[in-house]
Amino acid sequence: MDAPESPLAIVILAAGQGTRMQSALPKVLHPIAGRPMIAQVLAVAERLAPAKIVTVVAPGMDRVTAAVAPHPTAVQTRPLGTAHALLAAAEVLADDLAAGADVLVLYGDGPLIAETTLSAMLAKRRDADFVWLAVRPPDPTGYGRLIREEGKLQRIVEEKDASPEERREGLVWGGLLAGRGRRLFELASRIDNRNAKGEFYLTALVSLGNEAGAVSTLCERPLEEVLGVNSRRELAAAEAVMQRRLRLAAMENGVTLVAPESVIFSWDTRLAADVTVEANVVFGPGVTVAGGSVIRSFSHLEGVSVGANATVGPFARLRPGTELGDEVHIGNFVEVKASHIECGAKANHLSYIGDATVGAAANIGAGTVTANYNGVYKSRSEIGAGASVGSNTVLVAPVRLGAGAIAGAGSVLTEDVPDGAIAVARAKPSVTPRAAERYRARLRKEKIR
Repeated sequence: MDAPESPLAIVILAAGQGTRMQSALPKVLHPIAGRPMIAQVLAVAERLAPAKIVTVVAPGMDRVTAAVAPHPTAVQTRPLGTAHALLAAAEVLADDLAAGADVLVLYGDGPLIAETTLSAMLAKRRDADFVWLAVRPPDPTGYGRLIREEGKLQRIVEEKDASPEERREGLVWGGLLAGRGRRLFELASRIDNRNAKGEFYLTALVSLGNEAGAVSTLCERPLEEVLGVNSRRELAAAEAVMQRRLRLAAMENGVTLVAPESVIFSWDTRLAADVTVEANVVFGPGVTVAGGSVIRSFSHLEGVSVGANATVGPFARLRPGTELGDEVHIGNFVEVKASHIECGAKANHLSYIGDATVGAAANIGAGTVTANYNGVYKSRSEIGAGASVGSNTVLVAPVRLGAGAIAGAGSVLTEDVPDGAIAVARAKPSVTPRAAERYRARLRKEKIR
């Protein structure tokens, strides 16, 4: 009979100040694919169903504490190294350690780690006390070298403490660690800071563990999974990796990306099979698109639901709260915000639809504006099913254009229009024959003066 698996606790180290980011925003709150890095790490950690996740922060990191809630945090009072940061979580994890939990150590600025990698590390933990994530970077400079003898991991040597021979080692520690919880914390408490940087390094666990009879093993994975973010340049590199993953996933699920490298996804973008996305489209958070729809070039969508066989763009902007029904057409230079556009309705060019309901099969003419804001609060407009709105019409909310009604071009509607009616609300033109040249002559005289 197999022994039951140990419970799991996860520690996310996020106390770094991120000074190289040159930002007032804490490093781990900078976004990757539309959400903070720390949220991405948490999402992967949560899929492992741990008993507890604790994030280690520095004093004053209230925004990070709020971002990881309801998960608890622990405070590393001074930046004295990775082992010192881990030990800051000891009190929060006391019950978990007493229950024999395994501990997985992650980093808040490492948003590219995959769930499959963490599962592989935990699987290897069954046969070893400590599992160290190993990678082979093209240039190992800056990484702790994994020094082995006869296939056994003997020690991890930090860059500043490594000899020239040790620096030639290409296999390095990727920063992640899975271990037997009580043994991990007991040995971490014995680590000293006798090294070039005067810090308490988790890497010292290998030597201490060997002396205590603990077994260490390696789990080698691709370098991109452990790319950390310490600067804006590295943030951009991590974003590029994440975007590549999201694009590949979309195409594998049946989405056509005409120019994949130009499309920007968010972490939660959901595109059904047979959606087509043209070049230079940006999906902000909270977008779903049903099958058969086409998102044309240079469109921006955020917080939007798009029905089946709809067409959006080119150059369309769909803002949060927008719902498009099936076969809706939203054309070039049309902006839609917090509106429900029902099946088959069309707004093909140069319009603003905000805080509105547009009925099925209604047609919105070029230049239509729903004037939804009076300077204090916003009101809604309703355009009925089958209604037709002429070009350059303004609907001053709150107002209703009834089902099947017609609004004449250039109208300003301030009152409700009944179903099936025709409304024309514009000033009668004033025409003065042969006045244009006299007007221009007067202007030329004024200019000479």
